[in-house]
Amino acid sequence: MNLLKMERMFRFHLHFLLLFTMIISINFVHTVDRGNFKTCEQSSFCRRCRRDQPGKSSYELQLDSLQVSSTTVTGDIINADNHIRFGLVLTAISDGRFRLQIDESNPSNTRFRVVESLQKEPEQEKLEVTDRSDKYVVIKSGKNKAILYGSPFRLDLYSENQLVISANARGLMRFEHHRSKPQPKPEGEAEEKDGEVEGGGEVEDFGAWEENFKSHHDSKPKGPEAIALDFTFQGAEQVYGLPEHSDPLALKSTKNTDPYRLYNLDVFEYEINNNMALYAAIPLLIAHSITKSVGVFWNNAAETWVDISGNADDNVVSSIVNFVSGGDKPSQIDSHFMSESGIIDVFFLLGPKPHDVLRQYAGLTGTAPLPPYFSLGYHQCRWNYNDQDDVNNVNHGFDYYDLPMDVMWLDIEHTDSKKYFTWDPFKFSKPLEMVHNLTAVGRKLVVISDPHIKRDNSYFLHNDAEANGYYVKNKDGKDYEGWCWPGSSSYLDFLNPAVRDYYSSRYKLSNFPGSTEDVMIWNDMNEPSVFNGPEVTMPKDCIHYGNVEHRDIHNLYGHYFIMTTYDGLLHRTEETNLALLKRPFILTRSGFAGSQRYAAIWTGDNAAEWSHLAASIPMCLSLAIGGFSFCGADVGGFFKNPDSELFMRWYQTGAFLPFFRGHAHMDTKRREPWVYDDITTTVIRDVLRKRYTFLPFLYTEFYRHNTTGAPVIRPLWFEFPSERPTFTIDNEFLIGDSLLLRPVTEPGVKQVSVYFPGT
Repeated sequence: MNLLKMERMFRFHLHFLLLFTMIISINFVHTVDRGNFKTCEQSSFCRRCRRDQPGKSSYELQLDSLQVSSTTVTGDIINADNHIRFGLVLTAISDGRFRLQIDESNPSNTRFRVVESLQKEPEQEKLEVTDRSDKYVVIKSGKNKAILYGSPFRLDLYSENQLVISANARGLMRFEHHRSKPQPKPEGEAEEKDGEVEGGGEVEDFGAWEENFKSHHDSKPKGPEAIALDFTFQGAEQVYGLPEHSDPLALKSTKNTDPYRLYNLDVFEYEINNNMALYAAIPLLIAHSITKSVGVFWNNAAETWVDISGNADDNVVSSIVNFVSGGDKPSQIDSHFMSESGIIDVFFLLGPKPHDVLRQYAGLTGTAPLPPYFSLGYHQCRWNYNDQDDVNNVNHGFDYYDLPMDVMWLDIEHTDSKKYFTWDPFKFSKPLEMVHNLTAVGRKLVVISDPHIKRDNSYFLHNDAEANGYYVKNKDGKDYEGWCWPGSSSYLDFLNPAVRDYYSSRYKLSNFPGSTEDVMIWNDMNEPSVFNGPEVTMPKDCIHYGNVEHRDIHNLYGHYFIMTTYDGLLHRTEETNLALLKRPFILTRSGFAGSQRYAAIWTGDNAAEWSHLAASIPMCLSLAIGGFSFCGADVGGFFKNPDSELFMRWYQTGAFLPFFRGHAHMDTKRREPWVYDDITTTVIRDVLRKRYTFLPFLYTEFYRHNTTGAPVIRPLWFEFPSERPTFTIDNEFLIGDSLLLRPVTEPGVKQVSVYFPGT
């Protein structure tokens, strides 16, 4: 029975592989507890920003203040409503990019600027002013140009003389300056209602200066400091990006829903087809049409919401006008980025083709390093393998049933009472022996290490952190205490270079008994997850190194964590010759722009449902075009028990995503491939072998990604940008430019429809 067929091969550009199999299934329904997570209306800054309506902006660029150097233009922006002054910097960046930065000219508090997302300071390009008047200034750099308009402020970006992006064209820019908290009105005077205007300025939202959600209070010591800016993509037909969401690849209008939310969260039993925040946040938006592809990278690590709208959202009146006039309105897509704090720091990626946009983005945030070859093989994981004997039995089971496997994994139960860098003294008393049993047959081990640190006076890591002030502080300056797997826990402050040095040194073989160079690391729960915190994460008014609030860096916390782990694995031996250092392998759940430089990622705690199997494709495609090519999903689903059909189909799908791991919750039935019937085991054996035949090809595609920025897995429109039918296809994908896959993600089917591009 050939359950994995090659359906059709093409020599002129692509070879196509189709996956087919058939049997029966049961669908399950599960749902997230939405009450644990904010909506836009429950978030004060999102509520304020979204309340703004398109119209004339109050922000005016003072054209007579512009100063031009060989690579930058600087000037002053004034908010005409309150006369607050802001500084503008427009920089030409190599490879057809521009960077716009706007900050307060005289802030009472220094605003946080994101640096770690970038692999290095971007190389600047020469620019020149080619035209100017009392209304605008034209700046040219290479084949592209930018036009700055004064009143109201607007920035138009042209790709090869075609207008492609307009910033603040709808007048939704907002920059809440730091200021003193207003005193309450004397008794007897009427209070303004939310949104009223007095003296040319907007009255504060009731949550502007402090905010409550459920039982949690946010003290907001700096008051309201939100920023927002709209971007209109002229001529665009679809937009993509903004991972991570369990939503279709082509982003949907948010006119009648909440905006897309970027706020790293531990979401238990997340829903499919939903734009709620998940574990990672990558603020990259790519717009595409049959002629142009462009992108916007919003370099801000605070909580962010993004509205999307397009021509289909126009009101009835404009539709009637177009009908009567016989004209068609040119296509465009509007976006509105809203962040709680920080500065406006945005990179414009002017393409003009999809490959160009991803190369331009990779030039800023980097690419995945060439992975260790073993990490492209199959990984076997469970929460948790019970003890060393269990690990050995599973290890031998893969050999007995002739199933290829490269890596065994251990979840949190391998530790001594959830204390990381330790081993359970009874269940895993001889870790080196266990590791050697794996390496003797060519396998590796991955162990978990989470950022929460058990508050236990017998735990060396806690004692060191407490004694040296290495923990994140609460708003009162004391060590923040939350609740996670170990119980009472504190969280290392990875913004502190001394903390990063200390934590990375824990991976030295001399400091981590039982580890070897064949032991790799899984960084989980790094959003960070705090079971008793607001929205299951850390309070925003916690304080990091340099007096930085957690609200400023929330989406970067996991990034700092894996960056530290990567450095630790790279330097865990005494070897100083870089050419002889072994490449680390790290898996992360949380991430930000640039995190692809350090780790692979997976789609988190999915479920054994057909909808979750189907969602794994667009979720990984979205992460891939956001720079995170090394992506996969828990094969079989983390929660619940898959039947044999779903189990086989998931292996057939997962085998062609870059990261390939079977994983399951502790309450599920055991599901090593041989625990099902013989047919299921045979199918999975064939799939695993197929995966291994493709390893040289997959490794080559990672090399190409590393050197060019092109994603390893790609949407069809990436290689066929002028074929409109590909724009919304996300149940098929490409590996590189030469392998087309259409996994079967529906139960009980005997045939599926496949779109063949380029025919």
